[in-house]
Amino acid sequence: MGRGLIADPAWVNKVATGHECDLRKCISCNVGCAGNRIGVNRPIRCTVNPSVLEGDVYKKKHVNKNCNVVVIGGGTAGLEAACTAAEVGCNTFLLEKGNELGGLASLISKIPAKNRLADFPHYLMHRAEQLDNLYIFKNTEGTPENIRKFHPNIIVISTGSAPLLPPIAGLKDRIDNEDYNIYSILGMISHINDFPKDLEGKKVAVVGGGAVGLDVVEFFADRNADISIVEMMDQIGRDLDPVSKNDTKTMMKKHNVHQLTKTALLEVKDSSFLVRGEGEPYELPFEYGFVCLGMRAQGQLYQSLTEEFSSEDVEIMNIGDSQRARRIIDGTQEGRNILTILEQKGYL
Repeated sequence: MGRGLIADPAWVNKVATGHECDLRKCISCNVGCAGNRIGVNRPIRCTVNPSVLEGDVYKKKHVNKNCNVVVIGGGTAGLEAACTAAEVGCNTFLLEKGNELGGLASLISKIPAKNRLADFPHYLMHRAEQLDNLYIFKNTEGTPENIRKFHPNIIVISTGSAPLLPPIAGLKDRIDNEDYNIYSILGMISHINDFPKDLEGKKVAVVGGGAVGLDVVEFFADRNADISIVEMMDQIGRDLDPVSKNDTKTMMKKHNVHQLTKTALLEVKDSSFLVRGEGEPYELPFEYGFVCLGMRAQGQLYQSLTEEFSSEDVEIMNIGDSQRARRIIDGTQEGRNILTILEQKGYL
């Protein structure tokens, strides 16, 4: 229960009074607790609770004049910003270009080992439903025309990120192409139910030894595949928290995962990766190949809206992965930071 009480200090009261549906559940990411406190000896933080120390005291505040907030993007960062703004009395409008909320967190949670990740966007969506002054528009682009309809005082851009595809020979032509078994993390998730349950003897090659690549490794390790993971740095999972790093090492040892560190991807072929370690280039064959080289920000909207509203008294925030692709904890904190903007602009 230790981590659960960090995520929601009111856990006991909510359960005792029959408000389990309001629980802000721990998603077992270990980033702010074990990662900060044990990993780097910093104060405890929490991915799902940006107010570990002070609690939700901000809810006692209220805007002193009308304030319209338009949030572009319904991922976890955007939902946190929208909920926080609405909870202090802003008229809040969230525009999501897709037909579902939750962003990348909801997508990643479709990987079986990551299913608990879905608890956070579900909590945010439930929180949003309780707010009469928060209006959500799905299948709606964050165009200047759509935004102006709501006469914004503050615009929050949280348009997320997409898989990073460097200019590597053969990569863009083959990845997530139905003619090849080569996938990004999003391509893998879209085919999550299509992969055979037993892949014994089948080769799986994963390029990228960060958290995303390791999610792929874990998925196929449970299916008895012969797995190789390629990483340019000298260590797999370098940026993981101590708990996750230890679990990852145990998992890879148990399933005899081939760890190819200090190895770079040179070319993507039909059924092999051309890689180079400390010697000559060689081919790494596979039945299923995955390229997980990180995510890139989709922040183009920030520049265009900054120019569009340059002559008007409109504050524009760029938060979460649309500023720079990072972890959920960063976007959650930046979503809550709308309170700082409200104070600076004289609304609180």
